[in-house]
Amino acid sequence: CWQFCVCEYSPRSYFILRLLTEFALKEIMSSGGAEDDIPQAERKTVTDFCYLLDKSKQLFNGLRDLPQYGQKQWQSYFGRTFDVYTKLWKFQQQHRQVLDNRYGLKRWQIGEIASKIGQLYYHYYLRTSETSYLNEAFSFYSAIRQRSYYSQVNKEDRPELVVKKLRYYARFIVVCLLLNKMDVVKDLVKELSDEIEDYTHRFNTEDQVEWNLVLQEVAAFIEADPVMVLNDDNTIVITSNRLSETGAPLLEQGMIVGQLALADALIIGNCNNQVKFSELTIDMFRMLQALEREPMNLASQMNKPGMQESTEKPARRENPHKYLLYKPTFSQLYTFLAASFKELPANSVLLIYLSATGVFPSGRSDSEGPYDFGGVLTNSNRDIINGDAIHKRNQSYKEMHCLHPGDLYPFTRKPLFIIVDSSNSVAYKNFTNLFGQPLVCLLSPTAYPKALQDQSQRGSLFTLFLNNPLMAFLFVSGLSSMRRGLWEKCQDYLRKINRDIAQLLTHSRSIDQSFLQFFGDEFLRLLLTRFIFCSATMRMHKIFRETRNYPESYPQLPRDETVENPHLQKHILELASILDVRNVFLENTLDDY
Repeated sequence: CWQFCVCEYSPRSYFILRLLTEFALKEIMSSGGAEDDIPQAERKTVTDFCYLLDKSKQLFNGLRDLPQYGQKQWQSYFGRTFDVYTKLWKFQQQHRQVLDNRYGLKRWQIGEIASKIGQLYYHYYLRTSETSYLNEAFSFYSAIRQRSYYSQVNKEDRPELVVKKLRYYARFIVVCLLLNKMDVVKDLVKELSDEIEDYTHRFNTEDQVEWNLVLQEVAAFIEADPVMVLNDDNTIVITSNRLSETGAPLLEQGMIVGQLALADALIIGNCNNQVKFSELTIDMFRMLQALEREPMNLASQMNKPGMQESTEKPARRENPHKYLLYKPTFSQLYTFLAASFKELPANSVLLIYLSATGVFPSGRSDSEGPYDFGGVLTNSNRDIINGDAIHKRNQSYKEMHCLHPGDLYPFTRKPLFIIVDSSNSVAYKNFTNLFGQPLVCLLSPTAYPKALQDQSQRGSLFTLFLNNPLMAFLFVSGLSSMRRGLWEKCQDYLRKINRDIAQLLTHSRSIDQSFLQFFGDEFLRLLLTRFIFCSATMRMHKIFRETRNYPESYPQLPRDETVENPHLQKHILELASILDVRNVFLENTLDDY
């Protein structure tokens, strides 16, 4: 990376770039008529534009050479790229007429510049986890559509230009999904479908199947939520599950909790056959939203390309930094994990979220060590046979393409918060806290009642509880739709339940101190209260009757003070009564244990 940057700005590379620009300029000028008739000022305008355009492409292409992990190495390079694109965007706005007449600037070329700026903002969001940059990406993508920059592409006999347009649509859809702009997504999907049909009809290309798969994936992604919230006119209400002002229960006087802050998170998705779009499974999508605040309103900056001014400070603490890893190999996962561990600030927490197929041990082992219970699947760079259980053929060896609990031991030297959503999540129940640092593992059920198993492609029920507990509660209660007024009433009651769970947890005399150490962070506090609500709900539900149907944790929570507390059970029955589904829950659960 540093070698590339030095070469970028060396006098020799600058001279070569200038020569190439002059050569391209002569080609453009000579194709438009008498070169000598062009005024010097207009010639300089075209020269400067060509230089900025070439420079921007060179910097943008260099982004792919930057390391994907680490939070420091990329910032200066991104800054230079933003600066050049800012100059290029303003330059073409100020000199549009000259560029139209002398350079032959086409609208799709303006669209390409805007699209690149949108991509920069999106990748800046991925690097920083600051949702405000999604708004910036949306503003540029939206401008392309509103101003029809790509409208003339279909008239040119160049399939590669149409592919640029299709890719723009796909990127715009991803940003809209992340911003929960579902109405826009549906419009974009229809437009993309029409564009794909026209593209494949005109050019008879081989990538028709791939583009149709994109349409199928986004359609499945949109329909993944099991419950619809409806307005009075039956239009669908778009609900957001990011952290809001009233999201996490407030810390009250007398609550003694730690001061740790969630700084870094690895969100890993490796489930077979789960709904996904653009290397983002529905479980990953739900978890990343649970670890973000609502986007800041940057309406005043929407038309200003470039980074935020250094004087503009967010009103609240920034979101935790996240890595999104779709089907990583063990080497990739460990590399990102080590980078996060290395850069973790003092008094901070690293969160690891694993949504992955279970890997089970073959046969019985004489020992019960951290590599004897299996773990979760990592990508082996080969086709995986469908199915949730991956078994090792040779019983004398451990599965190589598996993240075992023991693989995480070195990282328990710092505060570690682990969430495992897998059919073999209980493998992580056998953890050992070797270094005395705060350590918590939240573990999903390993199996669900048969009535719910066919929903696994649309995302895990456990992760849905951590992302949107009310929607998960409605789903297990057999409800598929709800009016907005009742939804909001239930959300208010759920906030009361969360406050009471916080009281139960912080006033417990037998709870492990690790839970309290993490409870000072808003994101982790909300995840813990939702986990307890999830566990209590499943234990009270009539069809969740097997031990493997319940979430577990390491260290274990004191059941009588948390997940089986009579006060909490009463709240859950009251919520069920509001929804008129009390009949699906047990009234006297304590008598059943």
